[in-house]
Amino acid sequence: MKLMPFLLVTAAAFTTLGAAAQPAGPATCDTKREAIGRDIEMAKSKGQKQRVRGLETALAEVNRNCTDAKLAAEHQRRIRNQERKVAERERDLREAQQKGRASKIADREKKLHEAQAELQHLKAAQ
Repeated sequence: MKLMPFLLVTAAAFTTLGAAAQPAGPATCDTKREAIGRDIEMAKSKGQKQRVRGLETALAEVNRNCTDAKLAAEHQRRIRNQERKVAERERDLREAQQKGRASKIADREKKLHEAQAELQHLKAAQ
């Protein structure tokens, strides 16, 4: 049962790292290490011992398993997934337009624009 809190802390660290460790430019293992290092220093300065342990585990995992090729492949996978999502949103919008309900159309347009913006963001980070 001692493993469960550890897994939760580690999962929280990876979730937090998702935003912090993904720079606007091309992601590399070095940028991930730097981001985790900054987060460790910040957590240490705030006295967050559990967060520090989780981040140190995340850093060890990056050191052990990260390659720039894996990161590039993962990024391409995210782009493909987002392209599928955009296509799905376009289909949803067409269906709403065929039915002619203005409230549904506006909602579908909003979702489509959000999906397109995310796709552009991912493509810009290549």
